[in-house]
Amino acid sequence: MTWNIPNVLTVLRLLAAPAVAVMFLYFHRPWADWFALVLFVSAAVTDWFDGYLARLWKQTTKLGTMLDPIADKAMVVIALAVILGYSSMSPWLVLPATMILFREVFVSGLREYLGDTAGTLKVTKLAKWKTTLQMVAIAVLFAQGVFEHYFGMSSMGMDEALVADVLAGEEEDLMGLRWKFQGMVIASHAGLWLLWIAAALTLITGVDYFRKATPYLRD
Repeated sequence: MTWNIPNVLTVLRLLAAPAVAVMFLYFHRPWADWFALVLFVSAAVTDWFDGYLARLWKQTTKLGTMLDPIADKAMVVIALAVILGYSSMSPWLVLPATMILFREVFVSGLREYLGDTAGTLKVTKLAKWKTTLQMVAIAVLFAQGVFEHYFGMSSMGMDEALVADVLAGEEEDLMGLRWKFQGMVIASHAGLWLLWIAAALTLITGVDYFRKATPYLRD
């Protein structure tokens, strides 16, 4: 077992996945949202660095090759579970998250069944883009939580009528509600759109992996 810098970064990313959920156990919002956002983004950045450094320094190892996809999936799955647990459970958020979780479990099951022939399901460039887009979408959704609970109206006790009047220009925007609300809405919509696109890519790559595994599933 080789402990080089790329492998250490991969292990740290793996440990960061459950740590995102722990933030909501030990801290109140909005601090939990802040810490989760910073932790998730920092871990996501190491996803690029560990692979880049491993190739640059020729330090690719079996440990790193095994842990890297596990760390990526753990980050995505746990972060989505946290977001779903602390969201309003909108179907527009639940559906893409369900598609992503289903695909990850399905492909992992395929790889486990194929065993020694799992090399058939090598990670494609589209799958790498899928993972990147998933992480960007999740980071934006965490940022939306920051807007909602730190900069947003819910922490100010503002009623909906007052917010509507401010946005319509009928009330003076003394507390900067307009840009805060707009920032929250933009982050929310951007996160949802990115998550739906990531879910579409996730399903496409899942179908591609199933197609490649089909010859090995025939009796």
